[in-house]
Amino acid sequence: MGKKAARKGRYTTNSTTATDTVPVVGGREPCPCGSGRRYKACHGREASTAAESLVHRPFEGLANECDWVALRELVPAATARLTLAGAEADRSVTLATVLPMAWPALRRDNGAILIGLQTHTSSGDVSRDLADALERALAAEDGSPVTPGPLPGPGPRLQDLLDPDAPLAVTVHEGFDFWVEDAESATGEVAASLERANAAATPTARLTSVDAAYWCGMREKNHLRWVMPHPEEKLLDAIARLHAADASSLGEGTRFVGSFRAHGLMVPVWDLPGAMPAEDVEKPATDFGARLAEALADDSPLTPRQRSARNGLLNRQITLN
Repeated sequence: MGKKAARKGRYTTNSTTATDTVPVVGGREPCPCGSGRRYKACHGREASTAAESLVHRPFEGLANECDWVALRELVPAATARLTLAGAEADRSVTLATVLPMAWPALRRDNGAILIGLQTHTSSGDVSRDLADALERALAAEDGSPVTPGPLPGPGPRLQDLLDPDAPLAVTVHEGFDFWVEDAESATGEVAASLERANAAATPTARLTSVDAAYWCGMREKNHLRWVMPHPEEKLLDAIARLHAADASSLGEGTRFVGSFRAHGLMVPVWDLPGAMPAEDVEKPATDFGARLAEALADDSPLTPRQRSARNGLLNRQITLN
């Protein structure tokens, strides 16, 4: 029973659960934190609460929801200026894909705030966790990082703290020099950390012709991953229609390979030739978008060939969170 419970815990406890410092064990085993209580009555309770309160679309209601999902799951190095609501509207707050040491937030010496999006979160609501990090950064002293904290209690979400009408203008970076105010003058361990992080960053570009589509360059082939806002069932039907008609690719040498779910949205993925740069994907993506719009407007029943294509899409679909 202990092994079975441990396997279950490792499956359900991921980047959106209560803690990353306490290992997951069987519910009846002593909690590794040393409290003397059973895991299910200690840190396991927090993990269970997080799983039960999971918000599947934590960024719903924010401007550019699809880009929020992309920056959380797909893009290694990017930033975007955030606009707070109300009296704090002039405060300098920047969303960053990731911060040093996986800090949830950082307050610079000049009071400017950076919020890390790809951080381990404590609850089942990423938006609440990020809002908690933002509030702690607003209250922190200048020059202080915001370190991971306990499971946040009830409180505002990003949707409550940000201007709902302010668009998310994403800037994709080649590396992580945005971590420091003057990367060229960095020395010692700071410079070494930046060098290691920059070397591991995958070349990435955001397309300008369509929304929330990101090209990434790999060694043997490139990829396009496109976060889409359409209801999943409707989108699956539309892509199945295109796939059955051999119209799902982005041109010669490209291949639609499937999709995955992330934060309640569907992300179609294409393989691209290794020699195909981001700028060469712009027009094919625009053309695919036009074909997709027509397919989305088609309410006729799927044909047997289209149903077969749809089943194939479902069989290859992966859920990230």
